[in-house]
Amino acid sequence: MTLNGSWSYPTTIKFGAGRIAELAEACAATGMTRPLLVTDRGLADLPITTQALDILETAGLGRGLFADVDPNPNEKNLAAGVEAYHAGGHDGVIAFGGGSGLDLGKMVAFMAGQTRPVWDFEDIGDWWTRANAETIAPIIAVPTTAGTGSEVVRASVITNSETHAKKIIFHPKVLPSIVICDPELTVGMPRFITAGTGLDAFAHCVEAYSSPHYHPMSQGIALEGMRLVKDYLPRAYADGTDLEARAQMMSAAMMGATAFQKGLGAIHAMSHPIGAHFNTHHGTTNAVCMPAVLDFNAPAIADRFQQASAYLGIAGGFDGFRAFVQDLNDSLGIPRRLSDLGVTAESIPALVEGALVDPSCGGNPIELTKANLTALFETAL
Repeated sequence: MTLNGSWSYPTTIKFGAGRIAELAEACAATGMTRPLLVTDRGLADLPITTQALDILETAGLGRGLFADVDPNPNEKNLAAGVEAYHAGGHDGVIAFGGGSGLDLGKMVAFMAGQTRPVWDFEDIGDWWTRANAETIAPIIAVPTTAGTGSEVVRASVITNSETHAKKIIFHPKVLPSIVICDPELTVGMPRFITAGTGLDAFAHCVEAYSSPHYHPMSQGIALEGMRLVKDYLPRAYADGTDLEARAQMMSAAMMGATAFQKGLGAIHAMSHPIGAHFNTHHGTTNAVCMPAVLDFNAPAIADRFQQASAYLGIAGGFDGFRAFVQDLNDSLGIPRRLSDLGVTAESIPALVEGALVDPSCGGNPIELTKANLTALFETAL
């Protein structure tokens, strides 16, 4: 099978090795003549970023770059990015990198023309209608990791640096118009990033599949996404140059993010406040929380994971799946306890408070309360 294609679900996706070469064409298709490439500090000086900027410059599109992006991007990063966007006279954004670069890049394009603060567009009810949709700049997304799937999502996660709360900022036009998924860009990922981002994709699929909401298309996508992670993440971790494994993991990342339209749950409700308070890697935090959440949700999800396990080729139904998850974590060097990530027992009340107001709570198959979330954090600690 040739791992190459051009897709329009959930948006236009140019998928395949070497397709970063089509970046200038993508800019032309979206009407960009002076794009701003937004990425994180760690990627700013790497060859893959230089390559992208060279492609833009050769096409006469300049080489605008903004890289003042934290691992958990916040409103200060956003304000600086919007300032750079206006100062450079840019007319579109290329969101480039992992989840932080993609999320902030999308928000720069979104906020460049807004007059209200970003928190006014949190994913609550119809708050997104407060935005002036006509001023949202075009967005091209170029993922360089395989995990968050932010390239196919209509929202970004921004941390409030004062309250240490992660907020989901939503608008339909934040969905990038074109995505370039080139697995060659992910070859240089360190093993711990390969593991953490890959397990982020897996968590998206697991929680979407567990969600009680009705969305059969997402249910099917989540199931196949889990299979791709099961089959290809160990390969990508063992050999970072395995392009087939890298490509399949990029597919799994997009599938997880597409599937979680059906809902997320306690894994993300826990990891969001942990990341905001302790600046932990999001995917790794999800992975640490996953076994405890599976145990907690078992009464509600055991039957459906009996079916999933059969499809995935895992013996033992739900119990076999739960054991597989822990074995996968262990094989990828994931810590078993939140305390290994720096989380403290003293922080649990604040983490519970943050989890209870996180939108992910609504997709958990068992209702989350102060009491059971406290117990969950204590178990995972």
